[in-house]
Amino acid sequence: MPWIQLQIPADPDTADQLEDLLMEMGASAVSMEDAADQPLYEPDPGTTPLWSQTTVTGLFQSDHDTEQLCADIRNAWHQQTQQELADIDVSLVEDQDWERAWMDEFHPLQFGRRLWIVPSWHDAPDPEAVNLLLDPGLAFGTGTHPTTALCLEWLDGQDVTGQQVVDYGCGSGILGLAALLLGARHVIGVDTDPQALEASRENARRNGVDDSRLDLYLPGQDPDTAADVMLANILAGPLITLAPRLAQLTRPGGHLVLSGILFNQAREVMSAYEPWFIMDEPEQKEDWIRLTGQRRDR
Repeated sequence: MPWIQLQIPADPDTADQLEDLLMEMGASAVSMEDAADQPLYEPDPGTTPLWSQTTVTGLFQSDHDTEQLCADIRNAWHQQTQQELADIDVSLVEDQDWERAWMDEFHPLQFGRRLWIVPSWHDAPDPEAVNLLLDPGLAFGTGTHPTTALCLEWLDGQDVTGQQVVDYGCGSGILGLAALLLGARHVIGVDTDPQALEASRENARRNGVDDSRLDLYLPGQDPDTAADVMLANILAGPLITLAPRLAQLTRPGGHLVLSGILFNQAREVMSAYEPWFIMDEPEQKEDWIRLTGQRRDR
């Protein structure tokens, strides 16, 4: 049985209201998706961020009269908001196994020479490689975004054997766990979101990482452990604010890896770290930048 699919553009102020309206009008399912390829990062506890340009999609059974349904939605929206509704895109979609269709979108990804990120429902393409088992999540990185890919590629190109790593803003734990599988001795993960810390713990268990090799903390609770490698894939603003703290946590001669930075933000972030680090030239992937550097002697 085909479904009637209605897609309506929205912003963060109207998306939730539109979702409620479509459910009230009989939608069998409502979803939201990014309309402008804008990444979302780990939210603060108690918040649910949305993209600045969001598409709200409602699926209705095919026995609805499409023209009448759209007219009813427009009228109800006008009554609630006293505003006209933006264009409604109407299409028919065939019924399918939606869970399987979602899973089919994600495939093993290779980063550099040794490292693969493998969803749990796939076999590892190279069983002899370093394979990190990681499934897509709602808010946590899976390697598909350029910022994460830049960090993974850097890790793959390094010898981190026996080193102490700090992953500041750890999210799913993808960077810290990759470092451990590549030979790091121990990782400290820090994140503002308790859900991110739980995701990191679960992903560590899935990958057979011993509890003694990964410690997880909220900011302010993490110890002053000197890192051989400091990883931070966050956003430019927090990275600038955190510069003194991340410098404090990096041993002399230690490596710094920063991402989550847009091209036009690179110089400002570099300047924030140059008092403590000898910074390398930025590395770019699409619109995103990775910054690396080495800690000066204290």
